[in-house]
Amino acid sequence: MTPIWGIDLGGTKIECAVIEDLQSRNVLRRMRLPTEQQHGYTHILRQIYKLVETMASDIGVKPEKIGFATPGTLDPKTQTLKNSNTVCLNGMPLKVDLESILGVPCFLANDANCFALAEAKWGAAHDVAPNAEVVWGIIMGTGVGGGVVVNGKVLSGKHGIGGEWGHTFLDESAYPCYCGNSGCVEQILSGPSLARFYNERTGMNLTLPDIVERFYEGNDEHAEATMERLVHFFGKGAANIMDVIDPEVVVIGGGVGNIDLLYTEGVESVKKFIFNSGKCEAIFLKPKLGDSAGVFGAALLCA
Repeated sequence: MTPIWGIDLGGTKIECAVIEDLQSRNVLRRMRLPTEQQHGYTHILRQIYKLVETMASDIGVKPEKIGFATPGTLDPKTQTLKNSNTVCLNGMPLKVDLESILGVPCFLANDANCFALAEAKWGAAHDVAPNAEVVWGIIMGTGVGGGVVVNGKVLSGKHGIGGEWGHTFLDESAYPCYCGNSGCVEQILSGPSLARFYNERTGMNLTLPDIVERFYEGNDEHAEATMERLVHFFGKGAANIMDVIDPEVVVIGGGVGNIDLLYTEGVESVKKFIFNSGKCEAIFLKPKLGDSAGVFGAALLCA
């Protein structure tokens, strides 16, 4: 069988993995190069070309097609990238340019969608529910995003924004959002937003892991209030999406997803808000694939 290729295009690094086949999932070769986005769009394209050529030389096989996990989303209508925090990519015909320089078909999806796809087909969701119809992959870290996988396929949507729950409305108490709207999930449930909530009340500039530690020590009312905010709004925000897509499995990635409280009190909070008479039988899981989810999900785009 022909090896499958995936590339995770990140803000600081570009990682490529070549996988022997879908059955063995044996990684033949992995390699990273710095993105060096400060040098601009054309330089990033050169870095990708250099990475692919080096990998092909190392394993003795050229790719027939390549999947890419991208920051931001390829607009289905304009075929240009949008919503990327690697800002030099925005407005650029990334798919067309990649196919031009690499000479093979390229398949692009948002990095959160690739996370969801990898965990659904090779990761935590696959381990407990390999035939799940709907898997929702959440990323709660510096920002908040997500991806939806339906019957093994990423739900991209008409505008390419499927799964972007971080910019759905949650509550007026959210901080102003860079997207131009107010009340966004990201401005309540992201790591920096939770830390800001605590810091504004205490004047102490602590990281979220420090705040969580103080919460478990049990002697910090502001840490307790911060975790109560997380639990309450996680339940409310997650239930809003679950009422629409009704997933069998929810996989929570990102730094905030490491907080054990989400899988106990957070799930109980979902039950308070979900439109199902207080019942929630969806399975909530931590991810299995770690930082490999992006590059594995990218490979699965073209498998």
